[in-house]
Amino acid sequence: MWHKHGKNLLTNEATIWLACGNYYFCKMQFSRIQSTPQLLLGISLLIGMCFSSCEGMFSKQDDQEPLARVGEVYLYRSDVAPLLAKGISKEDSVSFVTNHINNWASKQLLLIKAKINLPEDKLSEFDQLVSNYRTDLYTRAYKEALVAQGADSLVNRSQLKEFYNTEKQNFRLKEKVLQLRYVALPKQFLNKSEVIRKLKRFNDGDITYLDSIGVQFNKLHFNDSIWIQAARIIEEIPPLTRKNEERYLKKSQFFEMEDAKGVYLAKITNVLQANDIAPLSYIEPTLKQVLLSRRRLDYIRKLETEIIDEAIKDKDFEVYAQDEE
Repeated sequence: MWHKHGKNLLTNEATIWLACGNYYFCKMQFSRIQSTPQLLLGISLLIGMCFSSCEGMFSKQDDQEPLARVGEVYLYRSDVAPLLAKGISKEDSVSFVTNHINNWASKQLLLIKAKINLPEDKLSEFDQLVSNYRTDLYTRAYKEALVAQGADSLVNRSQLKEFYNTEKQNFRLKEKVLQLRYVALPKQFLNKSEVIRKLKRFNDGDITYLDSIGVQFNKLHFNDSIWIQAARIIEEIPPLTRKNEERYLKKSQFFEMEDAKGVYLAKITNVLQANDIAPLSYIEPTLKQVLLSRRRLDYIRKLETEIIDEAIKDKDFEVYAQDEE
């Protein structure tokens, strides 16, 4: 925080700082802000003196020593100390602090000039914006804390199903999704026909067999209960493209494709097109976030109503009657 620093608290070292600062700041102009080599050398030497003290530049007892001043606003060592990286060399520290002082001074001087030269209505507008932002910042943080403390953040399966059945018309797919099982075989795989037969039938014995020889496959995907985007399937099976997907990616379709890397076998069990209602399992994470977001908004509205009711009850809030013109 910036505040007026009493002269009786200044040490000799601080006085040197302020003298240097006064010289520098008097040389600066609103239209063109420059740093002279002599001034930067002087600032660097003084910063070096501070760093060479046995307690260190930012020791606790020196926290309120000022580094620079613009008008009635001071820059303190304690303001700069947190900005320095751990393990930074003395030379880099001197350079960093010098640049920080110059940047800080430029901003403060520009602020002073702005307050002098900008129209009053513009200054009032900016003050109101700052006030509104400060209010929003505090109230938003407080509401978030209350929500985190009091709002229900658990969503069980029955709640998800109920919400989905009520709102599912609002959840439409943006692209084709499929359920399928597939394997990618090396080109010289010897027992391809057996794999095809078991992949098509896919009973418990077939699943056990395919799992047992899965290490021989280049790729495999047996969980045909999950929905997968068509674009991802096309990435996994290179011979499959946007041009030929309508031929192969159809419900109950079995297909075999081949390229230089191997043979691809797939059984499509279900297909949903873009703009179809999204299945619950596919949008469950999104659905949960929507439900929690609605709960959060409802909880905040309830809090705001309760705060106003309590303030009216305690006579901390009242609305004065206004005469109609």
